[in-house]
Amino acid sequence: MNWMKHTKLIKGITLAIGCVLFAALLYYANHDRPGYFTTVDSGVEYERARVIEVVEDNTQVDDSTEGILRGNMKLKIELLSGRYKGDVLEVMNYLSYKYNVVVKKGDTISVRIDTTGENKYTVTVYNYDRSKLLLGLLLLFAIAMVAIGGIQGAKAVVALAVTFVSIIFLLVPLVLKGFPSIPVTIVIIAITTVISFLLIGGIQSKTVAAFLGSMVGVILAAAIAMVAGKLCHVSGFQMEDAENLYYIKFDTALKVRGLFICGVLIASIGAVMDVAMSVSSAVNELHVVNPTLTVRELFRSGMTIGRDAMGTMANTLILAFAGTSLNMIILLYSYGVTFTQLMNTDYVAVEIIQSIAGSLGIVFTVPAAAIISAWLCVGKQKRQA
Repeated sequence: MNWMKHTKLIKGITLAIGCVLFAALLYYANHDRPGYFTTVDSGVEYERARVIEVVEDNTQVDDSTEGILRGNMKLKIELLSGRYKGDVLEVMNYLSYKYNVVVKKGDTISVRIDTTGENKYTVTVYNYDRSKLLLGLLLLFAIAMVAIGGIQGAKAVVALAVTFVSIIFLLVPLVLKGFPSIPVTIVIIAITTVISFLLIGGIQSKTVAAFLGSMVGVILAAAIAMVAGKLCHVSGFQMEDAENLYYIKFDTALKVRGLFICGVLIASIGAVMDVAMSVSSAVNELHVVNPTLTVRELFRSGMTIGRDAMGTMANTLILAFAGTSLNMIILLYSYGVTFTQLMNTDYVAVEIIQSIAGSLGIVFTVPAAAIISAWLCVGKQKRQA
């Protein structure tokens, strides 16, 4: 009993220290975060407003753009947030095929406020106010996870939240501060992977094997992407938003070149973790059912199970990349681009390298997770004997 209490105390202290270090790192990464600079007589702000009345509706259906309304609306709105909260004013809402915010009385919208002097400002319609709906969807997801998954579902939600915070509030600001993007991404992925596996499975041989197998997979994926990018002369500067990122370099210490590899790491880690845990759990279960199985036999069984998961996960990853690029694929097809031109287009090269590197990461995760989990299971049994 004393040993169990001592172990729990160590775990509690370790968890507390980890939380403090994580909070300190978050503060360091975000304490000087840039933002919109506003004063009494200048600044740009984005706030919420309610449509009190549609004063004029000068819109009409444009059949050339699939029935989208074109024209303008004169709206009477009330500002719901910000320093001008409560003010009522009229604004023009211009509708085009791209910026098409069609509203009616009672709708809540997002507006941009440009202050040009003390109590002097102009308001333009920015977009629909989607904040409550998106937060509601996130809440629905969390409720469904907990309702169906129970305590494991709740732990998965916590792990997902940690991953989100780590990428948005650690990786991004640290990269903007000039830290090397690839090592930072690998470290953050390692941290989030450890937290996810510990929350879901606790400290046991299958979670250790799944973590190590995952890291082998993503590191090999990054190495393959790096070599392929070097041979094909593809770097972060060929990415879709590279031009906009390059302008950021003048105000930050951002290094664009490594972001290509970081994208491969982040995109592949989810599928890699899934495969690694599936293989490790299966091998561990086989060992529990039949402790006489050798490392070789467990490895073979893990490979058999992993091959089935490998095909579906690799397919999922490639389809995910294709899904995000669907508009560009349609555009290229409609232009009748030749095979030679297609293969030598920067955009296509980036997508192919990312897809293949990520899929190869999954492929290499299977034998890595299988051999590590088999070795840990048999080794644990020998130590206990």
